[in-house]
Amino acid sequence: MEDLTAPNFLPLYEQIKQLVTRGLAKGEWQPGEVIPSEMELARRFQVSQGTVRKAIDELVQEKMLVRRQGKGTFVASHADGTAYRFLHLRNLEGEQEYPQSIFIDFSRGKADQQVAKRLDIQPGSALVQLERILTFSGEPVVYDDIRLPAALLKGISGAMVEEHVNADRGTLYSLYESHYQIRIISAEERIRALAADERVAGLLKVAAGTPLLGVERVAFTYKGQPVEWRMSYINTERHFYFDELN
Repeated sequence: MEDLTAPNFLPLYEQIKQLVTRGLAKGEWQPGEVIPSEMELARRFQVSQGTVRKAIDELVQEKMLVRRQGKGTFVASHADGTAYRFLHLRNLEGEQEYPQSIFIDFSRGKADQQVAKRLDIQPGSALVQLERILTFSGEPVVYDDIRLPAALLKGISGAMVEEHVNADRGTLYSLYESHYQIRIISAEERIRALAADERVAGLLKVAAGTPLLGVERVAFTYKGQPVEWRMSYINTERHFYFDELN
């Protein structure tokens, strides 16, 4: 059996789950690729098929893997049906709509104290900054200020970003995944009320001072590594933030 570095007091299926996650983090199986069958994994880890199935079930629930009937289990990809799983906006009828992403600007800068702390990097570290608008039914609803450690995105350019987001439902997370093998698997958000300043008001076509929903997000890849900080300014006149609590 492969070496288990997880504490041995964990249930066996949890240890198998950690081994599979380790393989994903190392790139043993790429986004969109099929992973070995439960039987093959059971032989590899020298455990029962039921133990493997329970581990895989949890990874599917966490949207790290996707089961496809008759085809097998695949590594989830932001290019497939999970592309918008971090989108929490609904229209006033409660329906989820898919936005159009409009790229505004690409720049480089340095991490201030707040962003450095969130991204677990040193203040002054080089950053890539992306700005965009999300429109719903042609109307601007979200302005995103997004910052990432430049060391993770060597060779990135504004033209690359614009080309990708202009593709059919091309998302930034699918860009990170396809070009830099950075898979976003979780995020944490802080939400507060904000007033639109002159620039944000102009971009969202509202009056300066209009109340907006401010969502600060840190996105993580495997092993809890933070890789993206973003501040979203949301006009909630025709949309609300929706989440399900279990």
